[in-house]
Amino acid sequence: MKMTENRHASLGLSDEQVVEMYKTMLLARKLDERMWLLNRAGKVPFVISCQGQEAAQVGAAFALDRDKDYVLPYYRDMGVVLTFGMTAKDLMLSGFAKAEDPNSGGRQMPGHFGDKSRRIVTGSSPVTTQVPHAVGLALAGRMEGKDLVTFVTFGEGSSNQGDFHEGANFAGVHKLPVIFMCENNKYAISVPIEKQLACENVSDRAIGYGMPGYTVDGNDPLEVYKVVKEAADRARKGEGPTLIETISYRLTAHSSDDDDRIYRGQEEVSEARKNDPIIVFATYLRGVGVLTDEINQQINDEIMALVNEATEYAESAPYAKAEDALKYVYGE
Repeated sequence: MKMTENRHASLGLSDEQVVEMYKTMLLARKLDERMWLLNRAGKVPFVISCQGQEAAQVGAAFALDRDKDYVLPYYRDMGVVLTFGMTAKDLMLSGFAKAEDPNSGGRQMPGHFGDKSRRIVTGSSPVTTQVPHAVGLALAGRMEGKDLVTFVTFGEGSSNQGDFHEGANFAGVHKLPVIFMCENNKYAISVPIEKQLACENVSDRAIGYGMPGYTVDGNDPLEVYKVVKEAADRARKGEGPTLIETISYRLTAHSSDDDDRIYRGQEEVSEARKNDPIIVFATYLRGVGVLTDEINQQINDEIMALVNEATEYAESAPYAKAEDALKYVYGE
């Protein structure tokens, strides 16, 4: 049997690291699938899915320094926040809106990630507001003489918002250490990419802001890792921001409140599933001899045990007390 070329070693990644990447991608997928089941059972109010985008999220987050860098994720970024230290239990507590939810104490919708101790900066419901925040944080880091990079993600629909353009322009002018990563999943809710952009790629916009722009395969975590790592190295050297566009496909409806059959054919979705990043990466890992059926089964069992434990814990955890609604809102 012909062995696949070992691409991860040439990127300086060990076998253990790529298996860890695969595990993180799989955990994001299995948590997401469980949340859909809980939603349909009436136990979790809302799901906004990461399915189809795990490779881009995990590949990128692995390229950052988890002890120094800040991430400003958008609502699908389960892969990013898991890489930065959030647990299955944390995310399930958020899904069930329980008092222990580290993101918001059960106040916010799922997908509004935030955890100060892990340098995950909280986002809000209006899309793209995290972009100027990432730029401001990078400016503050520079003013304080800190060696940090900020990493911000958004969908291709968000790349048409004023917040993106203002943030990118400011970061370009001041050569700030920001990585802008657009997760292009082909649909801004119901609007296909060709009705959103007059240019071919989101990355074509980079030149207008004086930064390099790259479009990469979002189903390949190693390709994403490589380009984000290079962008982080440039940023640390004072060479300014980078715009990265990862091309993938959203395998689910926009959210649990959306019926995607209205705006796209299901044969299109079925075709996209052939490039499912989880399967694509598992095939690569098998090809280089890092993953076997036995190891894969072991990983699956381990992850399902985590998901089950997190579900049981979060479901029985207490809700926040009604009087806590004003906590952290007004000075005490």
